[in-house]
Amino acid sequence: MKIAIITETFLPSTDGIVTRLTAVIRWLRQQGHEILIIAPEADLHEFEGAAIAGIPAYRFPFYRSKKLALPLPRIARLLRQFEPDLVHVVNPAVLGAAGIWFGKKWPLVASYHTHIPHYADHYRVGWMKPVLWWYLRLLHNQAQLNLCTSHTVMQELQSQRFLRVKLWQRGVDTERFHPAFRSESMRERLSGGEPDKLLLLYVGRLASEKQIDRIRDVLDHSDRLRLAIVGDGPHRAALEQHFAGTATVFTGFLHGEELSQAYASSDIFMFPSTTETLGLVLLEAMAAGLPIVAAQSGPTLEQVQHGVTGMLYDPHVPHSFRQRVLELLDKQLRQRIGHAARQSALQLGWDAPSQQLLCFYESLLQPFDEIAVQRSTVSRDSV
Repeated sequence: MKIAIITETFLPSTDGIVTRLTAVIRWLRQQGHEILIIAPEADLHEFEGAAIAGIPAYRFPFYRSKKLALPLPRIARLLRQFEPDLVHVVNPAVLGAAGIWFGKKWPLVASYHTHIPHYADHYRVGWMKPVLWWYLRLLHNQAQLNLCTSHTVMQELQSQRFLRVKLWQRGVDTERFHPAFRSESMRERLSGGEPDKLLLLYVGRLASEKQIDRIRDVLDHSDRLRLAIVGDGPHRAALEQHFAGTATVFTGFLHGEELSQAYASSDIFMFPSTTETLGLVLLEAMAAGLPIVAAQSGPTLEQVQHGVTGMLYDPHVPHSFRQRVLELLDKQLRQRIGHAARQSALQLGWDAPSQQLLCFYESLLQPFDEIAVQRSTVSRDSV
């Protein structure tokens, strides 16, 4: 099968979308499928044998943390040259709008990964939410199939009149994220030279909607805690100022084995965001054997069982976050929940979501194949 994947973000960017894409592309290539990746331009022209066609990307005043590629006519030319069996547009917004428009010639899949309308409140433009929903619905409803990554988001998309929506299963690399990667030198680094203190960990993009600032309340009520914030983003300077004077280390992005070590060398994973469509870092932390403290939201409730694989707090109740973390000062409770989290993550992997995606692709191709056969039959009969 020849598959064109058009995505708003790809390597070297680091986020849950890129993690999912690289995992499924690697699996599809192993199965012998030919893939063209159309993504914002970077110094990368191939991934796992899949060609990458870069589209010129620029920084814009309203979103300076990432370069956005424009919906240029070149995308139509790339698709015509590749002549795919199917087009998959990932998170259509800017570049993806061209993917939707030019990709309609072929069977078309779109997948929804970022709750852009929910971000409007955090950037004080809540009045734009109806417009954002209208725009995203307009794009997605051009596709024969829309995929999302949690039941909660699927129900919300359906309530917003998105059509033909199905769930794309979650996955995690349980070998890359493993307790065996624990490193005393990494723990020394993340704890600011105090490895005997309890080490809290946050991993992800540093943006306002992630609500990372809430963690300060926890630090202010116990001198037994250290915090490591792994990641980067537009809110980093504000967060460094917010956490000034606390036991907090900012590392920037970590990759590969260093990221695996960061998870495995920490004690508790912090997840204060309520705007995620899945929260892949939750699964990575669970696979590494970390107990989770997360805000209650639809996607977290689908992944974390309170008191079993993590602790869930009510973001609307003052001090609920702090209370859940302080409960985990109990070492036996941390170890029990961390072990259960690891066992839960072991039920997952990237093979099943990748196989599921291939089945989705094949289900779309079948009607197109039947139409082609019918046209061929009509053509022969008319001779």
